[in-house]
Amino acid sequence: MENHEEIISIENIRKTYVVGTQEVHALAGVDLKIWRNDYVAIMGPSGSGKSTLMNILGCLDTPTSGRYVLNGTDVSHMDEDELAEVRNKEIGFVFQTFNLLPRYTALENVAVPLIYAGVSKSKRLHRADEALHSVGLGDRMEHKPNEMSGGQRQRVAVARALINNPSIILADEPTGNLDTKTSIDIMHLFERIYESGNTVIVVTHEEDIARHARRIVRLRDGVVESDRINEHPALQK
Repeated sequence: MENHEEIISIENIRKTYVVGTQEVHALAGVDLKIWRNDYVAIMGPSGSGKSTLMNILGCLDTPTSGRYVLNGTDVSHMDEDELAEVRNKEIGFVFQTFNLLPRYTALENVAVPLIYAGVSKSKRLHRADEALHSVGLGDRMEHKPNEMSGGQRQRVAVARALINNPSIILADEPTGNLDTKTSIDIMHLFERIYESGNTVIVVTHEEDIARHARRIVRLRDGVVESDRINEHPALQK
């Protein structure tokens, strides 16, 4: 890895849920470092803790114990408002279900995060226009989600994730609702995002999707089972 500047440092992260009278240890002491301009796939079977880890990485949840430093800031014990501010500034999310607003055009959907950032309407739309062109959707800006294919909707979601120039792009099963050809197209898009200098983290249970990443972290029973550089990425430059 050429860039050894840490963007994420997680130390002994634990997450315990109480379900009825039982304690469930979703994460049982996770240590993980991710460098700036890294491309990491997080894998694991159902119940391994990967969704819990994604929620903590994305500042959607806080750990029961342990330390999480994101881009130089300790976010381990922040309250909801502080976490929301960090999310909007530092993290671009891409979800399996796209999470687009059905009555908004592609352009309006992409511009939404900039409303929370206090950017003026003209600048919002200009930046959203640029983002949509960057993902190959310059001709679909006025279309609403139901007028687009699944792959196009996911491209809108990727453009929205990029709009704030976040520190990390966090994708949760980004190809889960797409066919094979469209999935490959979306993974090509993530490859371009990575090559342009972004840090990309993909959470997936699909081996063929994980193989696109430069590094694969596998979880099992709430701990890191393995963390390896991927010597043969599925997409070559």
